[in-house]
Amino acid sequence: MEKLRSYLLLIRIPQWSKNLFIFLPAFFALKLTQPEALYNLALTFAGFSFLASAVYVFNDMLDIESDKIHPKKRNRPLASGKVTVNEGIVLIIILLILAAAVFFVLGNTLAMIIAAIYLAQNILYTIKLKHVSLLDIMLIATGFVLRILIGGVATNTYLSHWIILMTLLLALFLALAKRRDDVASYVETGQKARKNIQGYNMEFLNVAITMMSTAVVVCYVMYCTSPEITARFGDNTYLTSFFVILGVMRYLQLTFVWRISGSPTTVLLENRFLQLILVGWILSFVLIIYLKV
Repeated sequence: MEKLRSYLLLIRIPQWSKNLFIFLPAFFALKLTQPEALYNLALTFAGFSFLASAVYVFNDMLDIESDKIHPKKRNRPLASGKVTVNEGIVLIIILLILAAAVFFVLGNTLAMIIAAIYLAQNILYTIKLKHVSLLDIMLIATGFVLRILIGGVATNTYLSHWIILMTLLLALFLALAKRRDDVASYVETGQKARKNIQGYNMEFLNVAITMMSTAVVVCYVMYCTSPEITARFGDNTYLTSFFVILGVMRYLQLTFVWRISGSPTTVLLENRFLQLILVGWILSFVLIIYLKV
């Protein structure tokens, strides 16, 4: 039972919440009520999640030594020795087979290509590119854009430049906040959890996070008030910006005041206020675009 728990921790199921971005194109296109679209999205979500978990295991295998000196990551299954490297290799093979099977059932060639690009990008990221400052956070953000793209492809949904740009900016904002946590850990412990840590410092990250958070808010407001969006959803779309602005400020508060921005997924899963903001944003959009309030 303990070994099974270690396997589940290793594949990082809570991180699958990132793959909910796959549903966004269908959500904005009013397709979440269509059974065929939901079926395709469920398959895509499952396949992408298996693929992402394989990448997580591969990453942890290469990071065993550096994770051992990290105050939090040293408790990961591979770094702590609860799971062996050989067991990790077997787990990667199983996850890749499951992902391939799911995408085969989906039967969407373009979705398979996007999934393959995601896998190739993350292999390169894990082996080398995550050690290159700036490029590392850009590749993380690109991963979220690929999630949006595969969600659009799976449901044959047109993607506007707004949703792609918003996804990129938000992902960069969260990635920068995570790097700030890495730098803060280095300042406190003197241990470099990442080789690219010398490419960042608090001054740079504070400015970059502020810049990116501003870009997120401005871009979202422009999206809500653009002729394209008001024509599709009505004039009340701008009201949803209340939750976006509040959510960004809350995350800035967590980053700068309480210094808990290490993992965006963990922050979201553990912070009730952020969860309420997210639910409020979703409900506001449901009322506006689905119920035409």
